Amino acid sequence: MDEAIMRSLWREAALECLNEACRQRYPLTEKLFACPSCGDLLWIAYEPAGEEPDVARARWRERRLSDDPLDQSGVWRFRECLPPIAPSHIVTLREGNTPIYRARFCAQYAGVRDLLFKHLGLNPTGSFKDYGMTVAVSQARALGARILLCASTGNTSASMAAYAARAGMRAIVLIPGENVAMGKVAQALEYGAVTLQVKGANFDDVLRLVRELSARPDVYLLNSLNPFRIEGQKVIFIELLDQLGWEVPEHLVVPGGNLGNSAALFKAMVELRQLGLIARWPKLTIVQAQGASPLAEAVARGAKCITPVAQPRTRATAIRIGHPVNWKRALRALEATGGFCVAVSEEEIAEAKAAIGRDGIGCEPASAATLAAVKKLREQGKLVPS
Repeated sequence: MDEAIMRSLWREAALECLNEACRQRYPLTEKLFACPSCGDLLWIAYEPAGEEPDVARARWRERRLSDDPLDQSGVWRFRECLPPIAPSHIVTLREGNTPIYRARFCAQYAGVRDLLFKHLGLNPTGSFKDYGMTVAVSQARALGARILLCASTGNTSASMAAYAARAGMRAIVLIPGENVAMGKVAQALEYGAVTLQVKGANFDDVLRLVRELSARPDVYLLNSLNPFRIEGQKVIFIELLDQLGWEVPEHLVVPGGNLGNSAALFKAMVELRQLGLIARWPKLTIVQAQGASPLAEAVARGAKCITPVAQPRTRATAIRIGHPVNWKRALRALEATGGFCVAVSEEEIAEAKAAIGRDGIGCEPASAATLAAVKKLREQGKLVPS
C-alpha cells in the first residue's frame, strides 16, 4: 500500500478557509487550525480524480474480508475519501465498524414506522470521537508533533488520550471547573493523559485557553475546530450508507454540542454527491438541550448568527456547550438539507433514554436527545409516521 492509493478519489487536497469572502488555501503540511488571513475556520477541500463510483464501492466491500489493519478500521477502509497520510504515520485502534440497530420500541414511542440507531458508543473509547481522532492524531504524527492537547467535558479527552498512548505521544487535557463526565476523565487518566481542571471556567473558556497554547510548534490541537477531526467524522455517514446498501435515509438526526459532527456529516454529503456516490441528501436534524441551545434559538428566530449561551446548563454534558465553534457550518447544513434544529428539555431527554433502554441499547443522555427530538418533531407534524 502506498500514499498514492490513499488519494485515488481526489486529484488535489488543500486546507481552505470557510469564509466565502476569503477562501484562501494552504498546504496540508502546515499546522493550521484557523485561517491566518481572516481567522475563520478551515476545512479540507478536494478536487475529484474522476474514479467511477461503482469501482470505489466494490473496493470498500472487498476490504470487509481483509486482514490488513487499515482495512479492519471502519475509518481507514474508506481512506480514498480522506486526506493523504502515509500508512507509516497512521494510528488506529480499529475504530468504526459500529452497528445499526432497528429500534422497534423507540419507533412506537416516537410515533414513526421505522427507526434505526447507529451505535457509535461501541467505538474503542465509547464515543464517535474515535472516528475523527484516528485521522487527526495520524496527521499530528506526520507533522512531527510531540504533544496532543484538547479541551473536553469528557468524550474528547478519553479518545485523544487513547490515541496518544497508541502513538507514543504525550497528551494534555484541560477540563472545565464543573459539569464534566468524570467517567470519561478517568479514562483519559488511565491512558496516561495529564489532566488539568480549570476552576471557574466553562468549556468555552477552556477551549480559548487551549487555542492559545496550541500556538507552540510542538503542540497539536485536537478539538473539533481541527479540520482533520472533521475528516474522520465524515466517515460516519459513509459507513452508514455502506451498511444500508447505499440507500440514503430520509432523515438523519444527531446531537449538537460543538457541532463538529453536524459539520462533518454535511461535508460527507456534499463530497459523496460530488463524487457521484449519492444522488440526494437526507434531511439533517440537529438536537440541542434547552439549556445549551444557541443554534436552535438562532434557527427559531430566523437569525443568521448565534447568540452564545454564557452559562449553558444540561445534564447531557457532551452537548453542554454555549458557543459552538462549528455553528456556521451546521447552519449551512440545515439550510441546504431542509432539516430541523430542535431543543429538548431535561425531562424529554431522560424519558427518551429510558425508552432506548427498552430496546436493549445503552447510551448517554446526549445521544438520547435524538429520540426526544424525533418524538417532538412527530408531535409537531414535521415528521410523517412513514
